[in-house]
Amino acid sequence: RSSDLSNLVFGTVFTDHMLTIEWSLEHGWEKPEIKPLQNLSLHPASSALHYGVELFEGMKAYRGEDDKIRLFRPRLNMDRMLRSAVRASLPTFDKEELLECILKLVEVDKEWVPYSTSSSLYIRPTFIGTEPSLGVKKPSKALLYVILSPVGPYFSSGSFNPVSLWADPKFVRAWKGGTGDCKMGGNYGASIYAQSEAVKAGCQQVLWLYGEDYQITEVGTMNLFLYWINEDGEEELATPPLDGIILPGVTRQSILDLACKWGQFKVSERHLTMNDLLTALKENRVKEMFGSGTACVVCPVSKILYMDEDLLIPTMDNGAKIANRCLKELVDIQYGRQPSNWVHLLS
Repeated sequence: RSSDLSNLVFGTVFTDHMLTIEWSLEHGWEKPEIKPLQNLSLHPASSALHYGVELFEGMKAYRGEDDKIRLFRPRLNMDRMLRSAVRASLPTFDKEELLECILKLVEVDKEWVPYSTSSSLYIRPTFIGTEPSLGVKKPSKALLYVILSPVGPYFSSGSFNPVSLWADPKFVRAWKGGTGDCKMGGNYGASIYAQSEAVKAGCQQVLWLYGEDYQITEVGTMNLFLYWINEDGEEELATPPLDGIILPGVTRQSILDLACKWGQFKVSERHLTMNDLLTALKENRVKEMFGSGTACVVCPVSKILYMDEDLLIPTMDNGAKIANRCLKELVDIQYGRQPSNWVHLLS
């Protein structure tokens, strides 16, 4: 199996098995089942299909050069999944029990974890409302399931080639009081049109702006980092704060934790606007910009198309030193080259 995984398109190949756990208001959680991968049978009125009562997670298992399989900070995914479930009015669950079930599923399909340090096994926990009713209400039935997919590099351009961004304030990814800080399908489905507009404009990803001051929020489906000399002349690695419109990414948190540990420059969670960026570019204060996420790990930015103007971001001209360092340290931990308590070893 793993020998055929060299030219994988992200999320198109699936392993032999899946995990399913049913819930009902009447009986609570049923016994978890690991069974052959199969289609779901749903009532056509299921609330996930009509009202988007659903959520998902994204995490990975990595096979190290020592042949051991590791998951990267999986409890942060469990924390976020539980928060998303509460916001979606889906039932709560025992995070440790779910993680144990996921580990068992990975163990069953462990031969699907690629024997490669440029590939991994993507883990997709999914939680859907299966209420067989057209009423807009809290579901009395739900299904939690997990599928696995061996993956190569996320971007077709390669794992560390810079991307160009399209910034148009008429499209908004999330808003205060909404669900932008949860991993819900509606956040992603509603972004596809803007993504297609970005491609039409010759760009690869959307730079999502928010508010009248055009705050920079996220890049496509990634969190965003800016490494620059800030307004006070300080060397700073900045990322937007978790103010309700930003997804609390596991890779985002890990980059913040690493940079704080280095102690070599200021590390901030702060609002950044397009005006901040334009001014800094004019004054040659921008050093690097990059996205971060489970699928891509770290992705440098080279250009932003904004108000019909190409803004050149000197990430690669500056050697992408911080982006590269983040990528190397994270990947070294994920594949076991650097010992860390962030990984969960498959027994």
